[in-house]
Amino acid sequence: MSAFDTLLPRPVRVEPSPGECLLADPAAAPVRLDPALQAEGYRLEIEPAGVLIVAADEAGACHARQTLRQLCGPAAFRAARIHDGPWRLPCGTVTDQPRLGWRGCLLDVARHFRTKAEVLRFVDLLAAHKLNVLHLHLTDDQGWRIQIDRYPRLTEVGGWRTGSMVGRHDGPETDGRPHGGFYPAADLAEIVGYAGDRGIRVVPEIDMPGHVRAALAAYPELGVHPDRSLEVWTSWGVSEDVLNAEESTVDFFRNVLDEVLEIFPSPVIGIGGDEVPVTQWENDPRSRARAAELGLASPGDLHGWFLGRMADHLRERGRRALGWDEVLDAGTDPGTGTVVGSWRGEEAGLRAAAAGHDVVMCPEQWVYLDHRQSAHPDEPIPVGFLRSLEDVYRYRPCPDGMPAERLLGAQAQVWTEHLDTARRVDYAAFPRLAAFAEVVWSGGGDFTEFLPRLREHHLPRLDALGVEYRPLSGPLPWQTRPGVPGRPRDLTMADHQHSTG
Repeated sequence: MSAFDTLLPRPVRVEPSPGECLLADPAAAPVRLDPALQAEGYRLEIEPAGVLIVAADEAGACHARQTLRQLCGPAAFRAARIHDGPWRLPCGTVTDQPRLGWRGCLLDVARHFRTKAEVLRFVDLLAAHKLNVLHLHLTDDQGWRIQIDRYPRLTEVGGWRTGSMVGRHDGPETDGRPHGGFYPAADLAEIVGYAGDRGIRVVPEIDMPGHVRAALAAYPELGVHPDRSLEVWTSWGVSEDVLNAEESTVDFFRNVLDEVLEIFPSPVIGIGGDEVPVTQWENDPRSRARAAELGLASPGDLHGWFLGRMADHLRERGRRALGWDEVLDAGTDPGTGTVVGSWRGEEAGLRAAAAGHDVVMCPEQWVYLDHRQSAHPDEPIPVGFLRSLEDVYRYRPCPDGMPAERLLGAQAQVWTEHLDTARRVDYAAFPRLAAFAEVVWSGGGDFTEFLPRLREHHLPRLDALGVEYRPLSGPLPWQTRPGVPGRPRDLTMADHQHSTG
């Protein structure tokens, strides 16, 4: 196996040539931009006299430098130089470009807060795998993580909770340990800039009109029952509490979005829209009257109406809304400019494309990385579908019938109800995220060819980066969570056949 055969994600084309290059500093290789190349593409020319990066854009140059680091070996991924002398590289040309334009990973910082330093580290890990979107899930029932100057109680009250459910059980017990944290605007701007320097766009998400218990704890007047005093939720799952449909509440969240837009230059802004119970609207006289006043067929259609107002607001400011696939069933057309994240399976993505929406494929059956990795009893907090490393590598995000022009790309999801530390995030995400990265960069291939590259060459790179990934043989003793209950689910045969094509 040559050094070129160890690259991950696998490059499009390699043309070896005789000789060897002695490189003093991989980060100092000169760059020449060539707009004729595909976006994010690059050509790496390694000759005895030196290295030249020819890139379509700055992102392509970032990807080329990651390839250079891989060719230098695992020591090139350490924070300090421990390598003596110049790096010895094989000569040749690597021509490379991504298959998909949106190669993302969601990091849920609402359920369990990750410090700024931990988010910056996660950005570095995405960059090392040539992923280009960090989707930050900033708000939920269990916490509000972005400081909004106009509404300080969102973080003063909504930014922390009194405890957390341990595992997934049916009782009310929590660990009794306060948990919280939030990002000031300056910290988020720093994350955005740091990510941009590495070819990564940060897409923020403010979840609404459900998953809003933290916001309602801070400002009860936003809820259907403003006289009720709520706490930031200490349980996992789906709370029945939703926003009311008053114009003042619409204005509140438009003001929130305006502050979000000041921080995040992303053309796409997440507005959630998932898992919205309609019970409170249906049982509330004020909500029923509001739905009738708006000419809606039922109070449940307030779901789509609210999201439509938010999407309109973003369009007026030159941005696009990203909503989870429930926006297709919410009772009001969200508008063709809305991007749909197809998480409940692939069928919703096909429906969205047929209706004129751009789509990001992120089906829970395949790319939810908080889901269990094996059926072994030592697997910590076994929730969701069983999805092994091989399963993730076998996923193909372009199902039959999907118009290529509507598929923006795909995204892995790291939800953190059960990932309460950066170490637990490492365990859940890696090495499965490495497999996903190759799928979205080059389309994947034969797992029997991928596995030796991963085991012999890429895992040592993760070791050098300090990533506490799940060993291929199973969890280490300190990675288990004895006695903490999970809630595993099983795929039906129909789900399995549909998702594998």
